[in-house]
Amino acid sequence: MVSSRSSGAPIRVLIVDDSAVVRRLLTEALAGEPDIEVVGTAPDPFVARDKILELSPDVLTLDIEMPRMNGLTFLKRVMHYQPMPVIIISSLGQAGCAATIEALSLGAVDVLGKPHGPYSVGELSAQLAGKVRMAAASRVSRQSAGRTEPGANTAKPQEDRRRGLEQDCACRHVVAIGSSTGGTLAIESLLSGLSADCPPIVISQHIPAGFSRAFAQRLDKIFPMQVKEAEDGDIVCEGKVLIAPGNFHMLLQKRNGAYCVAIKDGPLVCYQRPSVDVLFGSVAQAAGADAVAIILTGMGSDGAQGMKRIRDAGGWTIAQDEASCVVYGMPREAVKANAVEESVSLSQIPAALDRALRRPQRKLQSQAGPNPAHSSI
Repeated sequence: MVSSRSSGAPIRVLIVDDSAVVRRLLTEALAGEPDIEVVGTAPDPFVARDKILELSPDVLTLDIEMPRMNGLTFLKRVMHYQPMPVIIISSLGQAGCAATIEALSLGAVDVLGKPHGPYSVGELSAQLAGKVRMAAASRVSRQSAGRTEPGANTAKPQEDRRRGLEQDCACRHVVAIGSSTGGTLAIESLLSGLSADCPPIVISQHIPAGFSRAFAQRLDKIFPMQVKEAEDGDIVCEGKVLIAPGNFHMLLQKRNGAYCVAIKDGPLVCYQRPSVDVLFGSVAQAAGADAVAIILTGMGSDGAQGMKRIRDAGGWTIAQDEASCVVYGMPREAVKANAVEESVSLSQIPAALDRALRRPQRKLQSQAGPNPAHSSI
């Protein structure tokens, strides 16, 4: 769907939620934003359908648990018949997190925890307005009904699930992936092109606290490799994908010839936690020329400087190209920073990764020492 919003016109938002209180809170949160206009609200998908046709909103906020038709069913129809940027407003319970990750896999561009307790309008406004602006700048495409569902590829041999540390964890290469807006779907697409014995992969995806575990669990059900939310001290080895937990930084370390991860608190970096720059910087230091870094769709500049450190250390760097990105922000900034060896479409990244892993080791261009900007992490 191509937005009809003219340049300089306010971003038109339709709020869909069965709770009148939440509809009011979201409306009030956006009321003071001069570049955003709430054009309407709807208590269920049937009313929302009519208002989409009547009002042509630029962005939709969508609750998942609603009467008459649940939000996931409605989202599938929206993304198939009239695709538009959708922000999921979700509860933080286990069921809500799982449904939210499913919504992201169906094409929703972002998620915000449902307002509850002493949630101030100011706090909500700062988060929601930024996500609305980001969503309006994104591009979405029509989603087919034939997507892979959880459980479609669950056969995982026990020997792959319980690898002996001494036998399997002295690996050479490490693959680091960073992404933000649209990244959950891009990561799913990328992993679909890899085998059960894929190289060790560490991922920093901008995702709210509470949702990263559900995201990892969904991917673990779909794909033959092991996927899990990272815990401090987790070993990095072949056939294993570690995803940084929401609201924590993840760093790669090398101990006794094997890689592991450290999970750290600390300040926001590039306004993010987990930060791609923090992960990539640690990968440059720990793996150097044995690293492959991939930067995917996302808004902002997080990851550009860390990727430059990996390239300078002799590692290989790959960026998702503009045509296949939901938001060509993070890859663009990495290209501008001279941090990218090659830009390819999302569908071509698995092949590019395979070539990178087979390449001869390059001569070190510059020493990848500690990054003073991240010394507090």
